[in-house]
Order: sequence, then structure tokens, then C-alpha cells
Amino acid sequence: MKSKTIFACTNCGATSARWAGKCPMCGEWNTFVEEKQVSISTGKVAGRSSNERAKIQKLSEVEGDHTIRIKTGIVELDRVLGGGITPGSLVLVGGDPGIGKSTLMLQMCAGLAKNPPLYISGEESLHQIKLRAARLHNIPDNLMLLPETNIEAIIDSIKATDCNVIIVDSIQTVFSENIESTPGSIVQVRECAALLMQTAKQNNKAIFIIGHVTKEGAIAGPKVLEHMVDTVLQFEGEKLYAYRILRALKNRFGSTNEIGIFEMAEEGLREVLNPSELFLSERRHKESGTAIVAAMEGSRPLLIEVQALATPTGYSVPQRMATGFDYKRLQMIVAVLEKRLGVQLRQHDVFVNVAGGISLNDPAVDIGVAAALVSSLRDTPVDSHTVLIGEIGLTGEVRSVPAIEQRIMEAQKLGFKNVVIPQGNFKKVPRSVTIGVKSVERISLAFAELFA
Repeated sequence: MKSKTIFACTNCGATSARWAGKCPMCGEWNTFVEEKQVSISTGKVAGRSSNERAKIQKLSEVEGDHTIRIKTGIVELDRVLGGGITPGSLVLVGGDPGIGKSTLMLQMCAGLAKNPPLYISGEESLHQIKLRAARLHNIPDNLMLLPETNIEAIIDSIKATDCNVIIVDSIQTVFSENIESTPGSIVQVRECAALLMQTAKQNNKAIFIIGHVTKEGAIAGPKVLEHMVDTVLQFEGEKLYAYRILRALKNRFGSTNEIGIFEMAEEGLREVLNPSELFLSERRHKESGTAIVAAMEGSRPLLIEVQALATPTGYSVPQRMATGFDYKRLQMIVAVLEKRLGVQLRQHDVFVNVAGGISLNDPAVDIGVAAALVSSLRDTPVDSHTVLIGEIGLTGEVRSVPAIEQRIMEAQKLGFKNVVIPQGNFKKVPRSVTIGVKSVERISLAFAELFA
């Protein structure tokens, strides 16, 4: 058995014989770490048998109904997965430490009580898992547990069990005896994930692996594994807020446009089936500097309050700060307001905040951000019963946005009386709409209505 030293990029997994300051593959700086790579003289790889050879088959000869999905009992999770768990898939659940990944996986086991999963823990003892299960409630007593970090033992256990769903918590703690490297290193994570992928396909079992992401992304983050797995689920949210968002960054068996929204409570994660109502529950009426926008997260419309503050600056260069909104897009909106509407913000500090800790990337909220800024500058409130929808162009036009029907119907469902939309979307307004719909072609016309 021979070993040699290589350098692996913690961002993309690229390897090099020499250390380099900049990775030639992904372009990131200072991401190369030293690893020891072992060449096994026998030519055997852990978990693989020379007798297990794949054979050529016709499509008509492939057995099994691949349309069958395993329901998790969590509606939000099933939506993001594309309708449920696909047998034989390898799913990576990534997110910052402490965000709730293990809690989500353990709660998923409650919906799979008829055929309980196998929960393989490399971080917590069985006693700690028992305490967590008692706090979460409804965790089945027949849940199968295995405290193990050796990948060879894990694969043997997966093959021997009748469980159709396996959870490995976490991939950073798993190691192979055939690789002379510490657990969590690039080589260990990559090889262990490859063996788990092979096991999932050969045994038609769904395997969930939990992956941690550090603040610097230096320790074998999910970016190394994205190209290997079938599905990448990103669990994100601010620790100071109770809301968590589950996104599918990659999904071979469903859409990547769906999201699931959860609320972290003392007894675990709670599904948020009507997030718009929750995000607007604390809004105050007749307050300047606020506006209600309709954003799309996947196929789901969300009504969210945007807050803005424009105050005279005490600095030579005014501040521009945004929380939950793209900073560069805020600068563009400020420039359009100054150039096209004559709104003078060059001597004002500008702050924008999306209430609830949600991050918005939908351009359709542009007009709401602009209205909140003008409202704060003039100290004139925007009508609290009006929802604003539209993307702002550099010439001051209000551009069309997709999914206008869903946005309007969400506003109507929550009891709003009016909605402002782009002129180009007016033809797509559903006939069943009972609230007032005002279409505008330019931002100046919209503000003439809002601040008359």
C-alpha cells in the first residue's frame, strides 16, 4: 500500500500535485489543503465486489415502477423533493451548523413509521438521539438506530437491513479504513459519498446524507458533493429568526423552483402552509416607509412587507444598506428614482429591510422597494390595502413579470383591496378577480396613484 501527498480544493474538489494559491478550476483563493492519497495494491475498493458486474439491458427489460414515491408525511419536504422520496436516490441535505438539518431528518422519520428508516449517527450517541426524539414528539419507537462512522460497516448494515430509507448524519464524520486521511477531508468525503451512491443504486434504497457548511466553506462543504448526488437540498435561514427555508439546488427527479418553509419552535420544526399570512401578521397600518410586495418562490406566491428608511446623512458619502434584498439592485433603483422622478436621495442614507428574515431575489418587488423609499422620504404612507407588483427598468418603465395570476389571487385571498401591476400583464388578469387592478406603464404613473 503506497501513499502520496496531494492538494485538494475545499471548494470544488479539484486536486493538484502542488499547492497553489488560486484554484485553476473554480478560481477561488487559498482553498487548497494537503491530503494523503493511498493506493491499494490489491486493487480492491471498499464496498465493491468483483462479482458484481453490470450488464447491458433493454429499456423494456428494466424492472420496477420508477414513478413510485415514498411520502414523508411532511408536505413542505415532499414538495421540494418533487412529490416524495425517490427509491434508489442519494440526497444531500446541506446547511449551516445548528440550522435544523438533523431535526428535519428525525421528524421525517415520524411520517415513515410503517417502514421505519435506518438512522446512522456519527455525531450523537444513542442516548442523545433519544433525548432529541423525546423533545420532538411523535418519533416512532421502532426507528432503527446505528452509531457508526466506518463506511465499510455502514454499507454492510444498509445491505442487511430491510429499511428503504437511510439517513447518514453526517458525511463529514464517515471514514474509510482504506484511505489514510482524517474524517471530513476532501478525499474521505468524496470516496464515502461515491460508495453510498453505488449502494443506493444497487439496492434501490434512498439515502439521505447530511453535510455541514462552515462559514468559510473550508471543510468539505456540499459543493464538493453536488455533482455526485441526485438531489441537493439547502436548509437556510437566519439563526435570530424562527423561519427556515428548504430549497432544492439540484433535483434529478423534480423541479428546482420549489421551496418549503418551516418555523423553528421548541418542539421542533413546524410547517408553514400559509407563509404570506405569517409574514404579514406583525405589519402596522398607515406607517410610512413600508409597502407590500408579491414575490414568487418557486411556484408559490408570497406577500411580504418591505421596509425602507431614507434619512439625511452625516457622512460625505451616503450609506446604502440592504437586508434580504440585493445591494446592487437597490443602487439601481435609487439611481432610477433620482434620474426619472427627480427624487433626491444623494444626501440621504438609504436602508432597506425585508421583514421576517426572508431574502428576495424576484425583480417583481422593485416597485415595492421604490415606493417604500419614496414613502419614507416624504413621510407619506402607502395604502396598506394595496399590493405592488412590477420590475423597474432603467428608463423608468414598469416591466412585465411572470406568474401574475398567482400573485393577484394570493393578494385577493388575503383580503387586499387593490393591486398595482405592469401594463404588459393586464391581459393575463383572471376574470375571477374581485379586487381592484391598476395597470401602470411607468413608475411615475404608479407613484401618481400612490402619493396623490
